[in-house]
Amino acid sequence: MPAVNNSDSFIESIVTSESFPFNAEELEAAAKKNMSTAAFGYTRSGAGGEETLRKNTSSFKKYSIVPKYLNDVSVADTSIELFGRIFPHPFLLAPVGMLKLSHEDADIAVAKAAARYHIPFIQSTVSSYSIEDVAEASGNSPKWFQLYWSNNENISYNMVRRAEKAGYEAIVLTVDTFMFGWREEDMRNHFSPLKEGYGKANYITDEVFQSTLQNESEESVIQGILNNIYHPTLNWKHVKELKKRTSLPILLKGVLHPEDARLAIESGIDGIIVSNHGGRQLDGVISSIDALPAIAKEVNGQVPVLVDSGIRRGADVVKALALGADAVLYGRPYVYGLAIAGQEGVEKVLANFIQETKVSLALSGAVNIKATREIQIVKE
Repeated sequence: MPAVNNSDSFIESIVTSESFPFNAEELEAAAKKNMSTAAFGYTRSGAGGEETLRKNTSSFKKYSIVPKYLNDVSVADTSIELFGRIFPHPFLLAPVGMLKLSHEDADIAVAKAAARYHIPFIQSTVSSYSIEDVAEASGNSPKWFQLYWSNNENISYNMVRRAEKAGYEAIVLTVDTFMFGWREEDMRNHFSPLKEGYGKANYITDEVFQSTLQNESEESVIQGILNNIYHPTLNWKHVKELKKRTSLPILLKGVLHPEDARLAIESGIDGIIVSNHGGRQLDGVISSIDALPAIAKEVNGQVPVLVDSGIRRGADVVKALALGADAVLYGRPYVYGLAIAGQEGVEKVLANFIQETKVSLALSGAVNIKATREIQIVKE
């Protein structure tokens, strides 16, 4: 891995190059200028009064790193292993739907940017380009597929089959979106990107979904998606059946309760993603970072535990790893990079986040990811 003491030259090069936002707040402000009011509102906002949205980031501030020095961190190994694959950085790109709201190249631009750094890209069910389009554009780079369950179970199974055939390496079943949260920003803007067709690519290319339509009109397609994407009957029986239908590892995304983590393992699930959907579903719930320690304790190393929602800084990655995560998911900031400058914007966001994470790990005293378990974290 690159030596951490090269960071000075890296920082000098990006400071002297064209201006580009560094932190999440600056990225958000710059992206707002390039997006419509409705598109930006959809991307930025959370559910209800946005208590959980704010809590996701503010909760990280309650945890403080107690660094240990006089370790040789001249060559820091930031690699992780998940399901037999080695990845150079301890984070993945979180699934985000409707990316054409940010840029025309959408998922393809993000997948290509992720491929440059060998970062796994998790593609959303409601993406703007299909599984096959993204696979073709990004080659054999690491990709996972996030699945929103369909009322017609055969659509779900077929999308998983398509992802497996296209070379995707894991399935992420999101369990907290069986109905949409109360999103007042979208209501104020009278905006539903799903109804406007921004997330239809995987549906219109799915033969099972197509066979359920009365006709091929846009109205029929959108109504078909809406009929399937609300699935309040989703339960553990579906999870167990999905496990039988694929050879790929399956992770559950949206776990906040230790009991759900236990049941997931009993159901044969291969990994858990601690997440409250970026504060976009139920407002007033526990932050992901606060939920993490109890879930990591319950899992006790039986399967990988990842955490999502609120990751904005390299120090956040250190805190999450120290509190029991095996990796983290990085979301909104890369979407803002996409809105600012397409694929190049995503690449710049990732380059900065990679370097900030390396510096944060080294300054905490960790020579590799395993060593983060020994970092002392104080909750204040």
